Amino acid sequence: MKVDEDAQQAVLNRLRRAQGQLAAVITMIEAGRDCKDVVTQLAAVSRALDRAGFKIVASGMRQCLASADDQAPPMSVEELEKLFLALA
Repeated sequence: MKVDEDAQQAVLNRLRRAQGQLAAVITMIEAGRDCKDVVTQLAAVSRALDRAGFKIVASGMRQCLASADDQAPPMSVEELEKLFLALA
């Protein structure tokens, strides 16, 4: 999937942030940190991943509709809806 360069950079930044936050969650659990702190950090990871996914879907919708591979049919509206709802 090709994504607009600006969108790609934003997605990568969000994913890197989520990666760091997830590493922090793992460290917090291993250190026996308070449940509230762990859940708060885990929620931040989840939001970062959701935002990255929504950005990918928003910027790649056109490509999904008009498949770059002539042999593969374009995605149907139902398939796009299912893909989008997978992020919810």
